[in-house]
This record gives sequence, structure tokens and C-alpha cells, in this order.
Amino acid sequence: MLLIALNSQAQLRNTGVYAQAIGQANLRADDNIEAPLVGEITSGANYPVLGRSQRYPWLLLGAPEDEAPMGWVFETLVVVNGDINRVPVTDLVIDLQAPISATTDPISREPLATATSTPPTLTPTVGVYGVSGVVSGEVNIRYGPGVEYPRAGVAFAGDRFEVTGYHTQYPWARIRYPDAAGGQAWIAIGLLEISGNIFRTPALSQTRFSLPPLTPTPAAIRASGINGEEAQALSSDLQLLANEIWDLFLSAGFDPQTSRFGALFVMDLGSGEAFSFGDEYAFSGTSLNKIAILARLYQTLDAPPSIETATDILNTMICSENAATNRLLGIIGAGNAYDGAAAVTDFYRTLGLSRSFLIAPFTTIGTPEPPPYPLVSPTSAADQVKAEPDPANQLTVVEIGAALANLYQCAYGSGGALAERFGASIEARECRQMLHIMSNNTVDALLKSGVPAQTRVAHKHGWIPDTHGNAALFFTPGGDYVMAMMLFQPDWLNFQESLPLFAEASRRVYNHFNPDEPQQSGREWDIPDANSCNYFGDPLVVDLLQSHWDD
Repeated sequence: MLLIALNSQAQLRNTGVYAQAIGQANLRADDNIEAPLVGEITSGANYPVLGRSQRYPWLLLGAPEDEAPMGWVFETLVVVNGDINRVPVTDLVIDLQAPISATTDPISREPLATATSTPPTLTPTVGVYGVSGVVSGEVNIRYGPGVEYPRAGVAFAGDRFEVTGYHTQYPWARIRYPDAAGGQAWIAIGLLEISGNIFRTPALSQTRFSLPPLTPTPAAIRASGINGEEAQALSSDLQLLANEIWDLFLSAGFDPQTSRFGALFVMDLGSGEAFSFGDEYAFSGTSLNKIAILARLYQTLDAPPSIETATDILNTMICSENAATNRLLGIIGAGNAYDGAAAVTDFYRTLGLSRSFLIAPFTTIGTPEPPPYPLVSPTSAADQVKAEPDPANQLTVVEIGAALANLYQCAYGSGGALAERFGASIEARECRQMLHIMSNNTVDALLKSGVPAQTRVAHKHGWIPDTHGNAALFFTPGGDYVMAMMLFQPDWLNFQESLPLFAEASRRVYNHFNPDEPQQSGREWDIPDANSCNYFGDPLVVDLLQSHWDD
């Protein structure tokens, strides 16, 4: 931009008077609100006052680093430090038609000694101080220079921000951040790759920062229905429980605003009320989708399983052995495990569950059998990116929770969706047998570790390096209920961080249903060695050979 001066250069410099924005203020080309907008300033930086208008309460501000005229600001939008009467009156106007040259004095328009015809290239995010920072990884942006301040947002590796100041006592940089109230926020300097001299920006030494009014976070908790049915309104007590566990997830660092987050589904099997959060995200199905495999297998069987099949069922549902699982898929698919996987997806669809699927057998040691036809990962209404789900094996917490709720209704209720949509191909005794199998799961961790040890819990566990999950049906004195929970962290999720959250979330739900005899604290848990898990010849196999099961 070209500055046309009606005053001498000396008149517009070295006044000793500075202004700071009250929040945020626009800069204009002339001393009136009809003049073109040339920029904006935000609180925290001191701008030299180069001139004032003779007619109106407008001030001409200069850049902090070299006092070059920047634009006009309405006087009531800034706090002035110094004697305003020392500031000369000027009619300087910003001309937007031609850019400033690197070789032209911004006031006199005289060529500089090192003239060149090429204007400089400026990084848009550098700003008036010529300093910017690139984020080196996922970091929190905060309202003040410390982790004790509320988060204003999240930045990801590669994000670039204009640096507008630094703190003299704490290793934090202030950045321009339009999403924060006031337009400014803070990032730890060690998390930024700084370009330019940060010490050219204002040095800030205040130790207390007043927080702007914060906008409430939109409610993440939803009343949930299953099988495509309309959700029931939540009772006040269940809503309080949902809020409590949501806060628990956030305090444990599993926050959907970041790449590390989780999801939960809880259903009261007595009233039918249910709530969830995070169900908009698809997760890798891990071994949790073996619940649907088991149900689809029993739909296929027209007689009690053989000894071999019974052994594979137990090794699938308790040991999570993939080779046994794939043999069950082969039974479902009439000899073809890929067709069996497709039949499991069809099973979900028949129940009205459209965001969970399986399109291939599970990974096993050795060379996998190639698919008999091209595999295409289904798309759904869920977010299939954020949790980096397996393209062949996905679920949401509501739908895997619905699978367990359907088994419960089939086993002990009026039949529910399984009876309605599959008729006699799945009988109540078979549903009871499936729950009996999962009640013998020897993994005494995850959700199960949050309830008394003697509690009957029919559950399926599953985990891969970045995703840990558990879906469980609880039989308790105060009422039966379903929980399904997934946690995700890119690359690697540490069990020392996930298992305590599973246990504590489960404990709080148990206490909601059993307030008279609550579980006071967590207990020791156990995950048996999967390599030694094998149900060949186990007495539990004999249980599955019975034609009726009435547990």
C-alpha cells in the first residue's frame, strides 16, 4: 500500500505515545468509518500513535517494529498511554491502489539507496512483527500462559500462527487466534518452531489474565435408540450420570476435540432408556464384532454345535483366537469365510444397524487366502476417518451395544428385534447360550473390573495398538444394563491409561443402578495370557452341546 503524507516524516514519528486495543479494533485508510478497511489490531501490543485527526476522534497508528504508518483507529477503541497533545495533527491517507515497495520510504515516497524493482514476499501469517510459529505436534491452545488456563482450541502439526508476544517469566508465546474471545491465545514456546525474532514482539509480564466469557460446549450426549427405533427421553438421573461420565472422559484426556478420544453407550434394559456420546465415530471393530459373528452363527445352526464348532466358539469368544473365528465364518458362509463376513454385515443391516460391518476374515499368521471377489469398504453416516478404523471391520458403540441388548431381549424378554426379524432361526435358548458363553469370559478387566467380582457380566473384549474396546451386559441386583465403550489414540494407546478409565466409568454406572450397595472403589483386575488360552476338551464345551440351555 502507498502512504501519501500531508505532513513531513519527522512530524509523524517519535511522539512517545502508544495505544493498545481494547479487545480488537479495525484499522482504516482514513479518519472515518466509510474509509476502506486496511487491517486490525488486538489487545496486548503497543502501537505508536503517529498522528491524530483534526476533525474527529481518530488516531493514526504505526507498526511497533519500525513505526511505519499502518492505519486509522477510532479513539474509543484503544487505551492511550502518554500525552495525546504531543501527537501532531495529520491528514495522512492510506492509498490502497499500489503496494509499498521494499525500496520506497513509506512516508516520503523517495527511493531508497538500495532500490530494486522487486517487492518483498511476505508470509501472510507473519503479521506486523515478522514472527510466526509452526506447531510441531498436536498441542492445546490456552487462554493464558500455562496449562492451568482453559483450552481455547487445539492445533495440529504443521499449523502456523502469527506470534504477537512472549511472556517474560513463562516459556509461552502469545499468538493471534481468531477463534478465541479477544482474538489472542497462548502456546508453549517449546512446541513451536519459531520463524523470526520473537523478542521483536511485545514482552508481557502480567501473571494474571482475566478470562473472557466462554461459550458453553455443545452437548455431546444424546439419547439413543437401537435398531433404528426412536430414542426415549432420558430421566434426570440418567442424564446426570451421562454428564458425569462425559466429564470423566475429558478429565482423563479423551476429548473429541483432539485426536485422542472415546465413545460410550449405556442402556437400561428395564426401561429401555439409553444414552451415548461419540457414536458419530466409526472405530475398528477389533474382536467386538465377534458378538455379531456368534449371533449370525447361531442363526445358521439348526442343531447344537459339534465338539469342534463348540471349541471354536469358546476360543473365538473367550480367547479371541482369529483362526477359530475364521472357521466360524466359513460355517456361516457355507465354506467361504468371505461370504460369512458378508453375511454378518447383512445380519447388522437386517437389525437396522447401518454403520457396523465386516467384509473379510480376521488376520492370522501365514499367507492369507485372497478374496474371491474385489472387496469394497462400505461407507456409512459415521465419521470413518477420525479413529482410523479398519476398512474391513468397523462398528459404533450404539450398534455393538444394540447387538447385546438384542440378545438379552431374545433370551429373557419378549423376543425383541431378533425374534421379529429372524423368526425361529434364532431361539430364546440359543440367545441364553450365547450370553452364557460370554459370561465365562476370563478377562477380568476393562468394564468388568468396575463392578463387584461376583457380578455376572457377559462381555467381549477387543484391542489393537491404537484402539481398546469392550461391550458388556451386566446382571445386577439393581437392574440389568448394557455398556459399550471404545477408546482411541493414534499409533499406540497405553493400557495404563485406558484400563483405569474403563473401570471407573463402569463403577459409576454400576453405582447408578445399585445406590444401596455401591462399589466403593476399583479392584484388582486380570488379563490371562492369550497364548495359553485353549478350550479344547474343556467342560464348558459339553455345556454347548446341550440342546437346551436355561441359565
